[in-house]
Amino acid sequence: MTATEDLAKPVTDDEIFRAHEGGKLDIGVPRPISDPRALAIAYTPGVAKVSRAIAEDPKAAALYTWTHRLVAVVSDGTAVLGLGDIGASASLPVMEGKSALFKTFGGLNSIPLVLNTTDVDEIVETLVRLRPSFGAVNLEDVSAPRCFELEAKLIEALDCPVMHDDQHGTAVVVLAALRGAATVTGKPIDQMRVVIAGAGSSGIACAKILIAAGVGEVTLLDSRGIIHPGRDGLNAYKAELAEITNARGLRGGIADALRGADVFIGLSSSQVPEELIASMAPQAIVFALSNPDPEIHPDIARRHAAVVATGRSDFPNQINNVSAFPGIFRGALDAGARRITENMKLAAAEAIAACATDELDADHIMPSALDPRVAPEVAQAVAAAAVKDGVA
Repeated sequence: MTATEDLAKPVTDDEIFRAHEGGKLDIGVPRPISDPRALAIAYTPGVAKVSRAIAEDPKAAALYTWTHRLVAVVSDGTAVLGLGDIGASASLPVMEGKSALFKTFGGLNSIPLVLNTTDVDEIVETLVRLRPSFGAVNLEDVSAPRCFELEAKLIEALDCPVMHDDQHGTAVVVLAALRGAATVTGKPIDQMRVVIAGAGSSGIACAKILIAAGVGEVTLLDSRGIIHPGRDGLNAYKAELAEITNARGLRGGIADALRGADVFIGLSSSQVPEELIASMAPQAIVFALSNPDPEIHPDIARRHAAVVATGRSDFPNQINNVSAFPGIFRGALDAGARRITENMKLAAAEAIAACATDELDADHIMPSALDPRVAPEVAQAVAAAAVKDGVA
């Protein structure tokens, strides 16, 4: 049975809950402790020698503990999937799933940490105190605009890679998919007019990485319309984007933004009428990424667009963060990077896009989320970029 045929079978509630019973994670022991000698080596008295060695040279912890390869998946449960602010405990199944993906695709150990606080400084203080226990931090499902402040403070406070995946993982895969779509449609990225609907964490990060990648024009919208300088109700992060987006000085709403645009990227829960997609430029590109309901049904969008992608696995061209974050963190840890730079993210997007080259067409602008080539290629590219940027 193929993956597509398997997805055609409805997933039952019973099947879902059985798969989550007892959680999705377990601790593995790579060297069996099956006799007294093994016990004496793994624990007392043998372990004391290793502890003394680390006490004399803290860097030895990278060799003799799992810390160097351990990612902490951290959330306060305030922006979980499409569920919103459901709290720490309810967010834990999602964080366990993230850890399972780290192991499956990146070969990295990972531990979920959900915190019963939404105070940015308390979260930072908690992770600073826990720093000896992990090697990197993947922030997950933290609401905007707090997520921007939290990530920035953690990057400054910790001497290890920190990345908010909802922001940067999404941005990396969107850029990778756009490169594939650009090749299919023959539209150079530096000549594209891109419209992003949604100015939360992922929308702002996507706007920034597309600008860094040299996209011609980017226009960003929130629930009140096109973001532009001087508009009422802009927080500091939207005001910053207002200065570097919307080169044409457009005003109004989504209809005004989409008229003649080359690319639509949907990162909000709003619906987009068919006639607005029809108003886009010829050979249009539509990324309707809201889950579970895309901004416009892919079959309708295809009436007017040359390339259509979603965040779902049951339509062609799934754009999924799992193509990015395992390899990004693997590469950062392989290189011993102190942080994840913009160039490391751009390198990740290039590596993902390159994996789709052999099968590139309108229904295959991205490699499959299950493609085993992707994470190693991303890791290698990210590690090289870390060395080049001097953060390794």
